[in-house]
Amino acid sequence: CLPANQERFANGKLVTVQFHPSAQVVMTAGHDRSVSLFQVKNFSLNPKIQSIYLESFPIYKAHFSVDGEQVIATGTHHSMFFVYDMMAGSITPIPKVRGVEEKFLRNFELSPDGSFMLLIGTSGYLHLLSMKTKELISTMKVNGRCTASAFTPDSSKIYSYSKEGEVFIWDVRSRKSLHKFEDEGSLEGKCIAVSKNNQYVACGSSSGVVNLYTTDACLKENRPKPVKAIMNLVTSATCVTFNPTTEILAVASRDTDEAVKLV
Repeated sequence: CLPANQERFANGKLVTVQFHPSAQVVMTAGHDRSVSLFQVKNFSLNPKIQSIYLESFPIYKAHFSVDGEQVIATGTHHSMFFVYDMMAGSITPIPKVRGVEEKFLRNFELSPDGSFMLLIGTSGYLHLLSMKTKELISTMKVNGRCTASAFTPDSSKIYSYSKEGEVFIWDVRSRKSLHKFEDEGSLEGKCIAVSKNNQYVACGSSSGVVNLYTTDACLKENRPKPVKAIMNLVTSATCVTFNPTTEILAVASRDTDEAVKLV
């Protein structure tokens, strides 16, 4: 296959590549301050649909909304974020979320049911926003610093992974902590994923080890034993993702070339 962004290569590092939830479209976004959409066609040129440019806003992360109508983009050094409405063709800056005191807003997650946006703040703060209004609903706090979070497939719980290697499980409705457990052997938590069938949780740490747990063990035990410890990466594990049928787990490290493994 030809490169997905054949018609417009980025002038800087790409930070996001994501397929649209329902259309045959792929989005790229990165440090060259642009978000581009391409139509995905088999074995032929993937025509560019459009690009938007966000001035003085190198992108840290961009993500399609669950309905596929919006793109949310955060910057590398900003406390604001942008909402790109693809239907209206409008770009709306969200300059300040009332109640959220953060110097930078970078990492975030969207709930699978399309209701919530979770902003991962500094000093362990997690800010839960309404996806509809982009207003703050509630703030939660983990011990230490939160590095990654993931919603469960039914959007009822949030798993938050701390830099210290602890995972906190939150109830979305009450915003109370249900449980916490230690990720075995973790020196520094980096990334976390919950499988689409809610059977497994994968935790990737700075040592490159990715631990795979059953969700049952995560909810009950303080020091669960991993079903499997994946040792293939030799540099920090920075990305873990399950495929939609929970048969494959992708683990990757951005610290070295070609460090992608499918398990």
